[in-house]
Amino acid sequence: MAALLGLANPCLADLTVERLGFHQFEDGPLLDASHIYLPGETVYVSCRIAGFQAAASAEQRSVKLSWQLRAEDAAGVLVTPPASGRIDTPVFAQDKDWRPKFAHSFVIPPFFTSGTMHIEIQIEDEIGKAQLKSQLDLRVRGRDVQPSESLTARNLHFQRTETDATALDPAIYHPGETLWARFDITGFHYGVKNKFDVEYGLAILREDGEQVFAQPAAATDTHESFYAQHYVPGAISLNLDPAVPEGAYILVITMRDKVGEQSADVRAPFRITR
Repeated sequence: MAALLGLANPCLADLTVERLGFHQFEDGPLLDASHIYLPGETVYVSCRIAGFQAAASAEQRSVKLSWQLRAEDAAGVLVTPPASGRIDTPVFAQDKDWRPKFAHSFVIPPFFTSGTMHIEIQIEDEIGKAQLKSQLDLRVRGRDVQPSESLTARNLHFQRTETDATALDPAIYHPGETLWARFDITGFHYGVKNKFDVEYGLAILREDGEQVFAQPAAATDTHESFYAQHYVPGAISLNLDPAVPEGAYILVITMRDKVGEQSADVRAPFRITR
């Protein structure tokens, strides 16, 4: 019987989180607090509990705990659906150093922008009639796209090749080359289940405004998700004719938000030289 009483010692304190942390993979070592996640990565969370109460019988004790986990962005918006679970298990005398533990994993949305994500844990001890909340933050390094209240394109820039990591500045191309440009569409509206539907096209103007090329519907992107996608990455490429005249030109990106019924365009100058 003394062994059973010994088991109760860690349970007489207030309900508390003994350890709450992130892992790089399931059951892997704890990550350092300075770890930075990337969009699309899986987050593994584990929590170990102390200070719980146990219902005693002649031969064993039983633990009844329930938990909830919420992952929110910096504005308090849920990133994934809330998770929950129960720990309902017997605890024997030889388990006097045992601590109940639960684990959960979720995927950071692929288009999550840079910022802090808040992980809130709520635990209830059904036997001890106690509750607690604990929070842990994680940092995400995503693509920074300034929000907008209306449809627009951010970060429009030219590139030398499709995979260039730096913007082409000044934007100068030669006849026969391929013009590459990338941008981020934001400010569109959402439908049910955060569904968006955007379309974009392009046109090339001479410096005096004369249109020399147009592709009104170059691409479309539509998607729905639990967490709203705040921007849509766009890209265009155009093979320049070897006989194209030298001079100053203007790239015009036209966008249409089918859900919000709004349109917009953005312009960027470039030159063609021999």
